[in-house]
Amino acid sequence: MSAPEPKGVGVTTTAVTEDEAGMRVDRWFKRRYPTLALSHLAKICRKGEVRVDGKRVETSTRLEEGQKVRVPPLKIETPAAPAVKRANPEDAQALANMTLFEDKDLMVLNKPFGLATQGGSGQKRHIDGMLEALAKGDSRPVLVHRLDRDTSGVLLIAKSRRMAADLGKIFRSRQAKKIYWSLVEGVPKPSQGRISLYLAKGAGMEKARGGGRDLEKMRVARHGDADAQHSLTYYAIVDKVGPKCAWLSMKPLTGRTHQLRAHAEAIGHPIFGDPKYGHRPEDDVRRRDPLRAMPEGLERKLHLLARRLVLPHPKGGVLDVTAPLPDHMRKSWETFGFDVKHYDPIEDAPEE
Repeated sequence: MSAPEPKGVGVTTTAVTEDEAGMRVDRWFKRRYPTLALSHLAKICRKGEVRVDGKRVETSTRLEEGQKVRVPPLKIETPAAPAVKRANPEDAQALANMTLFEDKDLMVLNKPFGLATQGGSGQKRHIDGMLEALAKGDSRPVLVHRLDRDTSGVLLIAKSRRMAADLGKIFRSRQAKKIYWSLVEGVPKPSQGRISLYLAKGAGMEKARGGGRDLEKMRVARHGDADAQHSLTYYAIVDKVGPKCAWLSMKPLTGRTHQLRAHAEAIGHPIFGDPKYGHRPEDDVRRRDPLRAMPEGLERKLHLLARRLVLPHPKGGVLDVTAPLPDHMRKSWETFGFDVKHYDPIEDAPEE
């Protein structure tokens, strides 16, 4: 990788490497020039000073291997000496213990409940940070998608940026089939259905119970509302203990923030253990403390599992990985007599 360009140096031309293929222009610059202000980059892109193979580009333009990037003189500060990153053998071992599948190009982890995928407010330990323990020189594994902190299950990791770009294309083209299992309040009718809604970020921030974290809640919106994005989920009841609860298999065709949690709330059957969604207006007790709706004997944890991921492997063949129930969900399944070998009717759900 090229060293950061000192202030005052003239125009240079740099080739996009194999590891950088698929990166956006802004990410490419930020990787090579960490102290470059994105506002400055946006300005020089608008002025046409940044070009790729001689053509004007936007900061969102994706790069391909071998393309030539024209880099004009940049306003960058001399960076402070970087802190030496040391591999944490405990993180490396923890990741090995989570691994469900691995080859030379990618790995699939079984993310546990309560461990964040990426850093954020108050998040000191997370999967993205732990991946530093597997870095080799300037190359390190890359997250392909995300799971909420309290969602367990299948998490896909690419071992290079090129593989991350290839997998990203597969996700964006909806070739990846994702199946989630959840335990919800009550029994949805019909037993199989389609949830199609527009979601947008809530008007304000609310305090998440139990963690002391400020998190934004998604709300059901109308088409045309500011920031509204279409979301689509198919669901099917696998088993039930009526009218108390139901084991749902859910297949999201879009990947919006908190999509399954917001959809479960929207149809009136929130996921057990969700401290954020499921505040029914007619239920004063639940509105004060949604976790009080948990049946006796069930752990007060989110009952949502990224159960299975199926997608074409960029190097050939099909990747098909399944995660086991986390301990708190396994205990609940045993409590209600649910059999994990039961046929999952979501297999018959449409792919679009």
